[in-house]
Amino acid sequence: MATLADIGVAAAINILSALIFLLLFAILRIQPFNDRVYFPKWYLKGVRSSPVNSGAFVSKIMNLDFRSYVRFLNWMPAALQMPEPELIDHAGLDSAVYLRIYLIGLKIFVPIALLSWSILVPVNWTSDGLQLAKLRNVTSSNIDKLSISNVERGSDRFWAHLVMAYAFTFWTCYVLMKEYEKIAAMRLSFLQSEKRRADQFTVLVRNVPPDSDESISENVQHFFLVNHPDHYLTHQVVYNANELAKLVEDKKKMQNWLDYYQLKYSRNKEQRPRVKLGFLGLWGKKVDAMDHYTAEIEKLSEQIMEERKRIKKDDKSVMPAAFVSFKTRWGAAVCAQTQQTKNPTEWLTEWAPEAREMYWPNLAMPYVSLTVRRFVMHIAFFFLTFFFIIPIAFVQSLASIEGIQKSAPFLSPIVEKKFMKSLIQGFLPGIVLKLFLIFLPTILMIMSKFEGFISISSLERRAAFRYYIFNLVNVFLGSIITGSAFEQLDSFLKQSANDIPRTVGVAIPIKATFFITYIMVDGWAGVAGEIFRLKPLVIFHLKNFFFVKTEKDREEAMDPGQIDFYATEPRIQLYFLLGLVYAPVTPVLLPFIIFFFGFAYLVFRHQIINVYDQKYESAAAFWPDVHGRIISALIISQILLLGLMSTKGKVQSTPFLLVLAIVTFGFHRFCKGRYESAFVINPLQEAMIKDTLERAKEPNLNLKGFLQNAYIHPVFKDEEDEDEEGLMEDSDDEDCVVVPTTRQRSRRTTVASSDASRGSSQSPPFNQLDTGKGKPEP
Repeated sequence: MATLADIGVAAAINILSALIFLLLFAILRIQPFNDRVYFPKWYLKGVRSSPVNSGAFVSKIMNLDFRSYVRFLNWMPAALQMPEPELIDHAGLDSAVYLRIYLIGLKIFVPIALLSWSILVPVNWTSDGLQLAKLRNVTSSNIDKLSISNVERGSDRFWAHLVMAYAFTFWTCYVLMKEYEKIAAMRLSFLQSEKRRADQFTVLVRNVPPDSDESISENVQHFFLVNHPDHYLTHQVVYNANELAKLVEDKKKMQNWLDYYQLKYSRNKEQRPRVKLGFLGLWGKKVDAMDHYTAEIEKLSEQIMEERKRIKKDDKSVMPAAFVSFKTRWGAAVCAQTQQTKNPTEWLTEWAPEAREMYWPNLAMPYVSLTVRRFVMHIAFFFLTFFFIIPIAFVQSLASIEGIQKSAPFLSPIVEKKFMKSLIQGFLPGIVLKLFLIFLPTILMIMSKFEGFISISSLERRAAFRYYIFNLVNVFLGSIITGSAFEQLDSFLKQSANDIPRTVGVAIPIKATFFITYIMVDGWAGVAGEIFRLKPLVIFHLKNFFFVKTEKDREEAMDPGQIDFYATEPRIQLYFLLGLVYAPVTPVLLPFIIFFFGFAYLVFRHQIINVYDQKYESAAAFWPDVHGRIISALIISQILLLGLMSTKGKVQSTPFLLVLAIVTFGFHRFCKGRYESAFVINPLQEAMIKDTLERAKEPNLNLKGFLQNAYIHPVFKDEEDEDEEGLMEDSDDEDCVVVPTTRQRSRRTTVASSDASRGSSQSPPFNQLDTGKGKPEP
């Protein structure tokens, strides 16, 4: 079990690691040859260009201005100077609201820390509970004297913890309500001031029912001309282009290799490069590299052309889905937020995601298979969470010297040394747990893709939800349960069953030392590593050396990255959970969490301003999830405190804590009803206002030309040939009110024949039924 000395060793290691990362970053960022690594966002905006240095070659790769080394920390105040409105214009509302999560952490925990350290810490420190616990052979350390574990069983001092739990809850709810109100207003204002985008006018329609007389495109066009005659504008059917996308990606890879070998040959024209055709180029027949990749590219180009023709002609390549665009935002809002037919399983409509955040492969999935896929992933996630208890238990065994000695007796001479003991107990568990979790976000993202979500934002939100559940079950509850079992095993075996809950009640606060070490590894050194950008730094220079020939190549070699919401937000939520749970139990944890929120806010603000290039903009649609998880952390902290107080002989506190949990849940329902609609529904009034203003400013706007190519699959956009015209399915006349379908043509033929036999020249009035306008077709 970690002591104050062990925590000190862990703090020294992590602070030293963070300082090294920050120092390397401060030096490398001012070197001219790293400019595109540490300031890529400004290059993408066209504001910044490659540093131009006159003089020797050395000055082009190294900063020779020694005054800039003196000011190497000026990035910190610079990161805080940009005001929030300017930050929203610069990076988007998603990035600004993401930063506000860190500010919320500071707003919540700074007052809570001041209150708990001024009231709860003296109450805990002046008690003698651990002295009595030692008589029952319960393990503890000197740091636990600051926690609730040191309060005697049945003491009236527990009322102080109960009162503080109420104060912490009310303060947290107040901050959350103000933030929800503020962010909802920011979202509505952002949407109102946002430039015209295709997704504002477009709805994704899925589960289009088959019709033997009409193609999918004709069916969609006919349905919306009949049911939305005044607002329907155009549509684009969805194609299963996954095979074509693979061919295009293979061609791109071959082109990269061809560029590499051409650049290599240009540097040494005495010998043409050769390549082996075997596995990974390790064996096989040697051939001319440039001739080989040129032939492969030509072969793939022919396959791509054939696949494009097949998709255009094959009806099976058209999915029962389409992007339908409307003449107004109001019309799109009505369609997206209403049921289209009496059958709730057909003509399902939802807002189309922004075109740049579409995850195109999943559009080819049959809609009926999504339920099965999601059920399978629920089962897979359950087993992933369950079996991960094994490495969590292993990590907790490392946190105990006794556990290591029992598992590996031959290590006893090493682990008994004072420094090694502090290193193992104070640093090793946190870093091992961090390594175990390193691939988890990627695995969860793959699971989300298998489920069939069609937008990157929905993929990230699903992966983030599962990551949060995983952290709650394994990292938090798993660490507490397995840690308590390992550390109190001897006590469990020797005492009666009635005393075991009491021992667990004392042991849970003791796990604060493990979480302190994890916070330092993940929240201190880990965040400092984020700003250092070691991986993008290495990859950029490798690409720059082997592949870059032009400025365009150099720009493509940049990897600005983005905020990986599915990986970073659940990590933040773990710190909210730890802070709220341990605030009334072990307040010593709070300064470490406060430092994380402050340091991470500074680092990520710098990255958002200078580095990250977000791939999409959801206008903070993720905020209800963030709010809900903080509320769930608050309720979990109240339930755990209830259990802990019960084991400490204060059963009288149970009704008060139950009422507190109910009040907290009621507050969540209030916020959900009051503010959440701003994040899931587009108000018709706002849509009408924006439409009216746009018509007044641009009365001659060609909206159809703006929308008709917006949702073409990227593999079709990349090809500039006549086939693209065949892939566009829309009405040629905006004033058309009737769709000439196969069914109508057959009816027209039948009626015309009947009229001819009667000698009648009157047009049949069947169009009145189709259009609902009471006009015959001219």
